[in-house]
Amino acid sequence: MKPFMARVNSSQEDSPNRSEDRGGDHGCGKRARRVGCVKMVLVALVCLSAMLMVAPAAAQIAAEAKNVVLIAHHNLNGNGDGGEGLALQQRPDGRRLLFLAHEAPKNCISVVDVTRPESPVLINTIPSPNPGITRCDSLSLSGNLLAVANQTNQVGQKSAGMWVLDVSDFNRIQQAKSLQDLALSFFDASGPHSRGAHCLWFVDGEFAHLTTGMSDFNPSNPLDDQFYVIVDLRDPRHPREVGRWWYPGTSQGDRCLPGCLPERHKLDDGYRPHNIEVWPERPDRAYLGYIDGGAIILDISGLADVKAGRAQSFTPKLVGSAKFSPPYTAWSHTFQPVFSRGMAFVSDEAVMDNCQDAPKLVWLLDIRAESNPMVIDTAPLHANDGELCKRGGRFGAHNLHPNYPGSTSARLKNTTVASWFNGGVRIFHIVDGPAGVPAAPPHLEEIGYYIPAGLPGNPGGAAQINHALVDEKGLIYANDRFTGGLYVLKYTGSVPLD
Repeated sequence: MKPFMARVNSSQEDSPNRSEDRGGDHGCGKRARRVGCVKMVLVALVCLSAMLMVAPAAAQIAAEAKNVVLIAHHNLNGNGDGGEGLALQQRPDGRRLLFLAHEAPKNCISVVDVTRPESPVLINTIPSPNPGITRCDSLSLSGNLLAVANQTNQVGQKSAGMWVLDVSDFNRIQQAKSLQDLALSFFDASGPHSRGAHCLWFVDGEFAHLTTGMSDFNPSNPLDDQFYVIVDLRDPRHPREVGRWWYPGTSQGDRCLPGCLPERHKLDDGYRPHNIEVWPERPDRAYLGYIDGGAIILDISGLADVKAGRAQSFTPKLVGSAKFSPPYTAWSHTFQPVFSRGMAFVSDEAVMDNCQDAPKLVWLLDIRAESNPMVIDTAPLHANDGELCKRGGRFGAHNLHPNYPGSTSARLKNTTVASWFNGGVRIFHIVDGPAGVPAAPPHLEEIGYYIPAGLPGNPGGAAQINHALVDEKGLIYANDRFTGGLYVLKYTGSVPLD
């Protein structure tokens, strides 16, 4: 990766280089002018020293890119801490709104008008329902219903759970001062061992799939405090739990204990789900990135009975899983199937600065045999990754473009767009195996990336790209975890972004 040339000091390029500054009456050749010349030299030295003193601040890391260009950037008016939720809404009046979840417990969501993506306009920023305590890290949109996850800093605090918001009225969105101004309901997941909901998936207008704690869940290990909960939102004013599943041995009530206690990892991040994805083309399956538990496929066919009114609740069943730790460090984050190819992408989140938990990868899995998902490749590493490890903050995989089934989202079949913290936004393409070799597995190649310029308010001054979303037009919306705000990008490579 070759960085773009940074301008150290604009005055160096903008100052005219006039001939009279080099000779004539202003030169140093005449004895009578020596005193004046000495003064001029001293002034020049002072100016040069000043330039050198400010150079490090102005010469911070420039943007780096391959086949990706910056269309626009918005710092969200100083609230640039983007979380893991991005969702686009196409409104009947032609407006396009981007809903952005915040990482820190100061603000909950920002709403950005991206009708003209080259000139995004911040419409509103709505504060956390409990500033300093509750974060709104994740959100998901279906039509005019916006589901927002609420997680507290510690167990037992409030508000912990999921907000269900009506985002049908633009004026109400623009004028809202709190989540209550848009709320249809709140699904309370608080409890003595619960921090509430960290992540959620809601794409069909009917059922939300949550990573959350609950009031009646007692984990066998405090780190295992969240699990998979399905919530019926067909009546959005009255959300109702209809199913749950947790990793065997992580609940104190499990009959298999103590023999089924899961093995604790050297870097113990808990057996908890992160992203949960359920797709219209496979409504009987849920795909979970389960942090220390790996990538998990669940049978959720019982949800059809709930939907049809034949049952009030059901229990998902394990179909298959793939574990990457040991020997690699854990933290399975996103498990995203590519049904047309019988494959899946799985990302492991980097959660420690300076690569202390490296490597954190994107895996390519063959999932044709659901009971035995198999790794066939990983996203490629680079010669300068060691330098990026030292650049500041986190470096490694995190989120993947969620491939939402809605009309405003790209449905990528051969590529994935990943957020990589100080590695920026990275695009990987599935390349088929050599022709003539039966059943040869494919591999991944990187076809583009974009690393924003350094950010003084971030760890090490480096970018920390947290999430990325690709719209149906191919534009990439990415946010920074700390101060950078929103970036709108466009892929320009020759390999199709499909």
